[in-house]
Amino acid sequence: MADKLHFSLVSPAKEVFSGEVDHVIAPGSEGEFGVLVNHAPFMTTLKNGVVRVLENGTTKMRIFVRGGFADVTSEGLTILAEEARLLEDVTAASVQEEIDATLLKIQSLDKDDSARIALQEHFDYLESLKAALVH
Repeated sequence: MADKLHFSLVSPAKEVFSGEVDHVIAPGSEGEFGVLVNHAPFMTTLKNGVVRVLENGTTKMRIFVRGGFADVTSEGLTILAEEARLLEDVTAASVQEEIDATLLKIQSLDKDDSARIALQEHFDYLESLKAALVH
């Protein structure tokens, strides 16, 4: 369809979505951006946040991404995310359980332990994911 944007979102675990859509809004590292069919080509990095897929002006899907890249070409938009979760499949309770478990791991490590940095980044990601569930 010439009036639709081909959109694909892929994480290391799986292809989260691939299909024709009206509009995609994504959390670029320099700010949120939108892509419609026939958008000028560009590439950018993504920050943690929500990718919104719109049809007829209504949000049809929300996907939380943990960083990555967005590539807009004449073929459409491809997002390569470090991690991606469909928000409809995530509950605040399950995220809170992950937050609690991660916090316990952080607290059990020495302040100088190198694993602490990765766990802190994961904790921050989970906090962002939890916030996205409320909005």
